[in-house]
Amino acid sequence: MTEPRVVLEARDLKAGFGSTTVLHGTSLIVREGEVAAVLGLNGAGKSVTMKVLAGLVPVWKGTIMLDGEEIQNVEAEQRVGLGLVSMTQGRQVFPDLSVEQNLRLGAYLSRKRNRRRYGTNLESMYERFPRLAERRKQLAGTMSGGEQAILALARALMAEPKVLLIDEPTAGLAPVVVEGFLETLREINASGLTMLLVEQNVPFALRLAKHAHIMQRGRIVYESEVDSMDHQAMVRYLGIGRLLAPTVAAAGASTNGRAPAKGKARKAPPRKKS
Repeated sequence: MTEPRVVLEARDLKAGFGSTTVLHGTSLIVREGEVAAVLGLNGAGKSVTMKVLAGLVPVWKGTIMLDGEEIQNVEAEQRVGLGLVSMTQGRQVFPDLSVEQNLRLGAYLSRKRNRRRYGTNLESMYERFPRLAERRKQLAGTMSGGEQAILALARALMAEPKVLLIDEPTAGLAPVVVEGFLETLREINASGLTMLLVEQNVPFALRLAKHAHIMQRGRIVYESEVDSMDHQAMVRYLGIGRLLAPTVAAAGASTNGRAPAKGKARKAPPRKKS
């Protein structure tokens, strides 16, 4: 079976804030039609990686490739136009605007390209998410956390992404809402949309993703297909492993008989001397 093509790639990214380096050579790839996850403890650099990919934090060194083209020097708005779209951490809907106004803002660039598609895309969002259709005139800030999460997702989809960057989507959501959101993301991925997910909720990420990257101190130190992850590596890098065995096994059962790929550990970053 032919390997899906690489649609998003980061090579040796270095970035940070002021004199503080956060990413020390981050590299990863995301293949077309798949969900890839970046996992790691707090402070590992996961969300900074997403901001660098989206163009919200500048690259100091390294390369970002989207569909084979370098974009590390492309402005954030232009990256959205090229198909790299973010659902940011904390959802960040516009609370004083209605549901429909939030969706309209998500389609800002796509409307400039093709105004006629806006109406079609809007109706498709309402068909996919009937709750939003019922509340299209409601102020986003008066909605529940789960409803705001769906609105933030729909707003990102209005930009017609090739790759959707999703940063901590389950933060602050009740377990029952998380379960529903998982199914929603699965359905969207099944339609062909490529996703890169950063998530602190490791079981959620492993149930959704095909490929996982574990991050530590600003580098990817281990990567594997989810159905063949090394539990000892999970213990070493995340402090978990045995407890997630059922989750990994369930994920592997959904691979339709594919031969599992072996996980690959990368050289861990050197510890700083105190």
